[in-house]
Amino acid sequence: MTSSPLKRGVFLDRDGTINKEVSYLSKIEDLRLLPGAAKAILLLNKAGFKVVVVTNQSGIARGYFDKAFVDKVHKEIGKRLASKGAWIDRWYFCPHHPDVGAPEFRKNCTCRKPNTGLIDQAAKEVNIQLLTSFMVGDSLRDMEAGWKAGLRTVLVLTGYGKETLEGMNKRQRKKLDFVARNLLEASRWIVEQH
Repeated sequence: MTSSPLKRGVFLDRDGTINKEVSYLSKIEDLRLLPGAAKAILLLNKAGFKVVVVTNQSGIARGYFDKAFVDKVHKEIGKRLASKGAWIDRWYFCPHHPDVGAPEFRKNCTCRKPNTGLIDQAAKEVNIQLLTSFMVGDSLRDMEAGWKAGLRTVLVLTGYGKETLEGMNKRQRKKLDFVARNLLEASRWIVEQH
């Protein structure tokens, strides 16, 4: 049996990167895609990248919502993207928190960014070559997960991005491959890289 060739991927954070950051999105009516997000994802789809969402959802551990609600949000984002011809190849989320919440979700896990568990799982299941792939997000946790996994990193200035950039030291800033105003600018830069 021959294995299929590894694909290039783009790992996207969710809140503040694809949709508006609303501190623990717990109502579907609060879901707003950021301007240009669907166009950005379509650009990556058309360029042949596998597009994967990796998101920390500790609101589950905190009891703000359950796993079924996170799935509902992802279905709704998928529906909105599909109306523009775009799609997410796979969704991954971490429900844990190291210090708070129900015992089943209160733990030091390998999937909560800045750990690379979600990225590693996606790379294996979606057949992604990490060294030719990218991480896009608005937080230092996103960038650190990308660095640890050997991905090229793009910080977007939406969501918490501006505060993240201001809080970075020189060494961290130098490790960033690109700083983009938003996901659309990030996607355009990524597509130009190959």
